[in-house]
Amino acid sequence: MRLHLPRKSGYSAKNGHSFSVSAPIGPDVWVILRGLRGGWGRERLAGMARAPRRPAGLAGQVFFARDVIHRGLLTRNELRTSAWQRLFHNVYADARLAISHRTRCRAAASWLFPPGCVIAGRSAVALHGGPEPQPDEPVEVLVDPTSRFGPFGGLLIHVAPLRDTDIQRLDDVPVTTAVRTCWDLTCWLETGEAVAHIDALRRMGLVHLEDLEHYLFEHRGARGWRRFAEAVSLSDAGAESLPESRLRVRIVKAGLPRPVTQHVINRNGCFVARVDLAWPDLKVAVEYDGLWHRDPTQFHRDRQRLNKMLGDDWLVLHVTSKRMREDFDSFLTELRSALTSRRR
Repeated sequence: MRLHLPRKSGYSAKNGHSFSVSAPIGPDVWVILRGLRGGWGRERLAGMARAPRRPAGLAGQVFFARDVIHRGLLTRNELRTSAWQRLFHNVYADARLAISHRTRCRAAASWLFPPGCVIAGRSAVALHGGPEPQPDEPVEVLVDPTSRFGPFGGLLIHVAPLRDTDIQRLDDVPVTTAVRTCWDLTCWLETGEAVAHIDALRRMGLVHLEDLEHYLFEHRGARGWRRFAEAVSLSDAGAESLPESRLRVRIVKAGLPRPVTQHVINRNGCFVARVDLAWPDLKVAVEYDGLWHRDPTQFHRDRQRLNKMLGDDWLVLHVTSKRMREDFDSFLTELRSALTSRRR
């Protein structure tokens, strides 16, 4: 390939290439010339649309970049193609893989963690089988003060003392135990959010109220024990979703009586309905309407259930996520009025 440049252009070619252009040199031409000068080579110019290479041994896998480069499976330039997605520094995956938060937790633990480093917080809840953060949210990590780790992109690193009894392995990934996870959640999150995740662990039977109370007794006086005590007292194994738990905690912290979770309403021994939160003696209930209630079939079932409840003189208030964000004080006023009217 030979192009000839006029001497006045001031361009000197490398690698034995000579260039000449009779027309003025535009910006696009200079891009190509710089690429040749920097060593793109003829194959890069002739095959810019070449399909990315995906070695069979890496298809569908998460891997450590340095390792595959050292083994000659990929080059650094090939890692930048559309065949691969970057999870963390030096940690990549097949671009066709659907990456979940749990996947990122396992990848971080497999390739990045030094000794004394474990998955913790909401990430630990996910690995225990509970609610999972969004895939792009940072993986929460707990590091013992004797270990040095971070900062690291994609990781939210906390530093606190760790005992061996606070750690377990799930699929060979080091994770804080369920009870230690509950402690950490109360230290790092707002009370309602911490209680919501503790509810999830209790609902799955991974931690029991007795376990939490024993842990509280052992750590009485330690930094954060009062927050932990409050969260334990507010927790409820009957809650079935994070939004329901957040709603219940906000109601109780507003000074209203504590409701019963997932209360079953019967009539003459037959099932009528089950409600998220209830004050059975007053026949007042609160339902959280999440996204699933937008489904036409679910909406029909909800209204049919509501009609049956009204036949038993139940008063049902509904709350949406939008109202919880923007108009919760008004909802509390309505709930207070409902409870007061029923007491009369």
